[in-house]
Amino acid sequence: MPPRLRIGSRPSRLALAQAEIIRRRLEQAAPGLVCEIVPIRTTGDKLTTPSLAQVGGKGLFVRELEQALEAGRIDIAVHSMKDIPAVLAPRFCLLAVPAREDSADVLLSGGADLAALPRAARLGTSSLRRRFEALRLRPDLDIQPLRGNIDTRLARLGAGEFDAIILAAAGLRRLGQTGLPPAHRLSEDDFVPAGGQGALAIEGLADGVPGGASEIESAVRALDDLRARLEVSAERAFLGQIGASCASPIGVKATTASDEFKIRALLFSLDGARSMTELMSSPLTSEVAAAERTGVELARRMLARGAAELIGDA
Repeated sequence: MPPRLRIGSRPSRLALAQAEIIRRRLEQAAPGLVCEIVPIRTTGDKLTTPSLAQVGGKGLFVRELEQALEAGRIDIAVHSMKDIPAVLAPRFCLLAVPAREDSADVLLSGGADLAALPRAARLGTSSLRRRFEALRLRPDLDIQPLRGNIDTRLARLGAGEFDAIILAAAGLRRLGQTGLPPAHRLSEDDFVPAGGQGALAIEGLADGVPGGASEIESAVRALDDLRARLEVSAERAFLGQIGASCASPIGVKATTASDEFKIRALLFSLDGARSMTELMSSPLTSEVAAAERTGVELARRMLARGAAELIGDA
């Protein structure tokens, strides 16, 4: 029998598309390996409440997948990195962080970019971060809630409920969306993305793939991309140190250059009235621990300026 690997995934169209990307890459990395995608509905998928913070936060999108890992029903789980809590339980680990897709937000409109939207234009987003980043540049905008999957959001834009909406570039690309309204990539200086945005995570048990043959272990770890791992590690270390929750309107993005590692953060008070931003750079190395230290140091600098009070201030 050829070696088999069971990949756990949320059942949404985007999550399954992401799991399929990983399935193809694994089978290319290990010829003869047979991968099966196992859809698992999480508590987060069942939510009707508008606020994750009210019912437990980001972990609601990974809990059932982690339970399936522990029970041996799946061998690995594929997540959107931004859905994973900044600190994993010790029994789990990130086996691989594949090459990152575009981490930016995009504005979908009738052709206008953000500056050219009409006065008091209706902009759809349910993200506090995106809401406050947009109002920081255009305080006249009418920000209205927009929930649901990508197809639902695009349909509401097409029906004329909004003048523009903001989505993640990565999701649109992974779904291969065509026939979209003009999409304007938003500057990551102004629209600092959510930590981990654009990245995928392959999660497994800390002691490895259960019963995994060496070729399976090697195939999974071969998908790890150093650049993505460094960036995501710094962003997650920042979020963990600063004490962010899923309700915190915070953007953080690390960037690797030829000889420099940069990380920028932008955070807001919960009412959006105040903001704080900071950029830090360090020499580029291949050490994940060094990237994590940079993220921690950035958080400490912002905490020293009052970030904890700001993000906890309603």
